[in-house]
Amino acid sequence: MNADQILMEIREVNLSYLMLAQSLIRSDREQALYRLGISEQAAERLASLSPAQVLKVASGNTLLCRMRIDDDLVWSLLTSHSKSANDSVTRLHANILMAGRHQEAA
Repeated sequence: MNADQILMEIREVNLSYLMLAQSLIRSDREQALYRLGISEQAAERLASLSPAQVLKVASGNTLLCRMRIDDDLVWSLLTSHSKSANDSVTRLHANILMAGRHQEAA
């Protein structure tokens, strides 16, 4: 993959992310804040962007979304390959940990 292809992919991801973010914010603001891991101020700004502004912001060469999982415990919980009944409990535990981090950031 060459540099032009990478930039094109980044722009596509940015556009998809911004459109998804706006949709989530408009449909359920509290869930959007948690799922996107953003502040109330960022949600306000995203929700108020016009389509032209969304396209302009998305066209940059910087990826707008980021990987929020930076904890080895959460990664191990999410990537666990156990096929037991505890799989749902494991995912729930990971979600609880991530929700706690969202509250700390807010």
